[in-house]
Amino acid sequence: MYIRRTQTRNTASGERYYTYRLVESKRIGGKVKQITRLNLGRHFDVKQEHWPVLCARIDELLRGQASLVAVDCPASVERHAQRIAAQLLAREPASSQAAPASPSGAETRKGSGDIQRVDVDSMALVRPRTVGVESLALWAMEQVDFAGLLASLGLTGPQRAAAIGSIIGRMAAPGSERATHRWLDEHSGLGELLDVDYSAMGLSALYRASDRLLAHKGALEAALFERLSDLFGLSTTVTLYDLTNSYFEGEMASNPKAQRGHSKEKRSDCPLVTLGLVLDGSGFVRRSEVFEGNVSEGQTLEEMLEGLGAPANALVIMDRGVATEANLAWLKEKGYRYLVVSRERTRHFDPERAICIQNAAGESLQLEKVFSEDGEEVRLYCHSERRARKEEAINERFAQRFEQALDKIAEGLSKPRTTKRLDKLWERIGRLKEKSRGVAQHYEIELIPDEQGERAVALRYSRQPVAGGSLTHPGVYCLRSSETDWDEERLWRTYITLTDLEAVFRSLKSELGLRPIFHHKEERVDGH
Repeated sequence: MYIRRTQTRNTASGERYYTYRLVESKRIGGKVKQITRLNLGRHFDVKQEHWPVLCARIDELLRGQASLVAVDCPASVERHAQRIAAQLLAREPASSQAAPASPSGAETRKGSGDIQRVDVDSMALVRPRTVGVESLALWAMEQVDFAGLLASLGLTGPQRAAAIGSIIGRMAAPGSERATHRWLDEHSGLGELLDVDYSAMGLSALYRASDRLLAHKGALEAALFERLSDLFGLSTTVTLYDLTNSYFEGEMASNPKAQRGHSKEKRSDCPLVTLGLVLDGSGFVRRSEVFEGNVSEGQTLEEMLEGLGAPANALVIMDRGVATEANLAWLKEKGYRYLVVSRERTRHFDPERAICIQNAAGESLQLEKVFSEDGEEVRLYCHSERRARKEEAINERFAQRFEQALDKIAEGLSKPRTTKRLDKLWERIGRLKEKSRGVAQHYEIELIPDEQGERAVALRYSRQPVAGGSLTHPGVYCLRSSETDWDEERLWRTYITLTDLEAVFRSLKSELGLRPIFHHKEERVDGH
């Protein structure tokens, strides 16, 4: 067995280059012929002085028996030998890979199949690979003919292999393209399942795969959702819409979408990019879009639904960030139905008119249905005991902090060298109110001035809960809908499907490695 270097020419461009082949001499009849066992390609990077060692090591691995004289094989050559031997074994028919006879002389029992006795301690683990998650992912792709869809979009065989490897790598071992390339090369058996040598595929192939998938994003999303709808019998009458954001590592000055805004991961120190998703009522993605990091949620709904081509009379479900009055008016104008969280701040709830239901966790909820004056809209006031306990604990914690800060100001009025000017004290109290998370509105605060009216001599405060706030109505939230014929339970359970979208976002950010983003170019960020 040896390696042959052959000069060849590209017939299209006229370019001349060298290609490498693994060749074996075999006697066939009365003649010795050279048979090409494997085409090693034009980018074979093993130095020529290591070729004899490489061929000897490949022969050892194929025969399963070491030479009498140990082969001194460098680590880089060993890696190539393991890879090439695995490819040769995968190409051999099953009949030629039968195990040798049992060294103990034990005969195979009749009627029990091809059973052999093996000394476990003599076995060596070579190039271990995982195939479980890869097999499952390939099966799922086959159900929607994903490879055929990529081929119909003009992607060649190597391009489809890079795209499938990148997608399955993101699912099985989330990370950057570099990490995915390392996983495909060193840990995954996906290459054997697809008959693709990922170790010979350059890192740039995965970056280009992301670019190609992004270029066909609209067609891919539409075709995949159509096939999923056929498989599962999905209804397109319910549409879920929400946004989330992810942060960058670095300043990203060259990316116009990298903007500073409100970070849902509390990373206000980093520039952000926003992802919008439209899902159906079963949680399958229908459309996605990447926006600037400082985009207002209420500004994106029209763009997404018009681009989606959502059917008329579809029910749109969204949270309060998107449910602006302008968006609701637009939905009515276009003939969409809606079910949203109300943005109104004043809370109302009458337990006497409410009905009681249980959620999936067995917790009790009270629902009160109220019609608007014109009868075209309904509000559903929901009261949750669990949410009430949570809000009460939060309010009490911030109230204690606020009162402790006021007590500190009051104590300072009796000490020398402490600012007692009324204007400065009111500024200090104003800063406390800003940090109080809304608790300050429930307090009456009074500064007692001296005879000159310039300095304070005392501070008094009392808690005066404002009606319709979180102190008087803890655990209450409101839903708005155009579905006036639905009963209370149906309205609430339909809205809860929005948690499917929130679960998708959680998976994207955690299991699927959406955050943080290390790319710099805008198109690479969108592809990520």
